[in-house]
Amino acid sequence: MGRLFDSPVMLLIILLVILLLFGAPKLPGMARSLGQSMRIFKSEVKEMKKDDQPAGSGVVIDGEPVRDGQNVTPDPGATGPTDPEVPRNPDQRPGSPAA
Repeated sequence: MGRLFDSPVMLLIILLVILLLFGAPKLPGMARSLGQSMRIFKSEVKEMKKDDQPAGSGVVIDGEPVRDGQNVTPDPGATGPTDPEVPRNPDQRPGSPAA
């Protein structure tokens, strides 16, 4: 009997068999609860990471981060479609009539 509890692997196998025999009806509920807890934990961690970032740090234009208050002008050598909402004059606001 002393050899049975010498190995932690044997003890784990016995506990697993007991759990499967007597706790089988409760296993789906336990697994569902564990999955829900993990989803909540992941969402909370994601929110904490988002809260740690300063406001406006996620703004990226043409692959370069833009700081607050930085004037963004298109690259004269760049080609591509022009957006009619983008002001041509730096003083003009989007949606306002052209001067």
